[in-house]
Amino acid sequence: MDALAGIGLKDEHALPLLEGAAAVDFLEIHAENYFVAGGPRLRRLERLRERLPLSLHGVGLSIGGEAPLDEAHLDALAALLQRFEPRWFSEHLAWSSHGGTWLNDLLPLPYDDATLQRVCEHIDRVQTRLRRRMLLENPSSYVAYECSTWDEGAFIAEVVRRTGCGALLDVNNAYVSGVNHGRDPWALIEALPAGAIGEIHLAGFAEDRDAAGDRLLIDHHGAPVDAAVWALYQRTLERLGPRPTLIERDNEVPALPVLAAEAAHARAAMRALGAALREAA
Repeated sequence: MDALAGIGLKDEHALPLLEGAAAVDFLEIHAENYFVAGGPRLRRLERLRERLPLSLHGVGLSIGGEAPLDEAHLDALAALLQRFEPRWFSEHLAWSSHGGTWLNDLLPLPYDDATLQRVCEHIDRVQTRLRRRMLLENPSSYVAYECSTWDEGAFIAEVVRRTGCGALLDVNNAYVSGVNHGRDPWALIEALPAGAIGEIHLAGFAEDRDAAGDRLLIDHHGAPVDAAVWALYQRTLERLGPRPTLIERDNEVPALPVLAAEAAHARAAMRALGAALREAA
């Protein structure tokens, strides 16, 4: 795959991206921010789409929820996909609604057979309605369910096998969850089928302490990518080869050159690995 490095689109970066040289290789948008019929935001996105590929990232499908998927939400996604033809579409392995209530969060799931069946049914419906492959993102988590009978990596791998969906590997989420639950984050990455991973996310985290005084990481997207996550990303590239990589930043958003520099770091790591692989061959 190409060594592409992108960033999440922020309003304050739109004009510099339109007026200047391409600072990044692609842009990610949160789908729900564009569920409107018209207006300047959509027109601006059309202009950006002429310059750069898009990745459409959903945050509201509630793939793991107990209720059937919201068909109106799917219709809005379908319209957005048809209009902008993004290169990638992704959603989270999480739930965010229950009993008609929207919780505005990405909540963890029990990894058991009942959840596996429900998640697969929902993904089948999404891919049928949208007529395209979806990438499923591993979540960051702070609690685990005692009833889980699958580990996270095996669960996601089985979802991929049953549905034919792809995976979006969030290396930061793998690291955050690994630290919070006292497990090796590499176990998740190693369990995912390499050929199914279509995109990688990198982000920063905040650090706290839980009630027992143990280290607690918060996936807040408000800091530069941590050195430990960069190291895990490098190891991931050595297993997978180059994959389109996104720098996520949703809080304390810096100027475009700062984010572009982080994207350049990822691009350089991918290109260096690609060069080493070609030399070895």
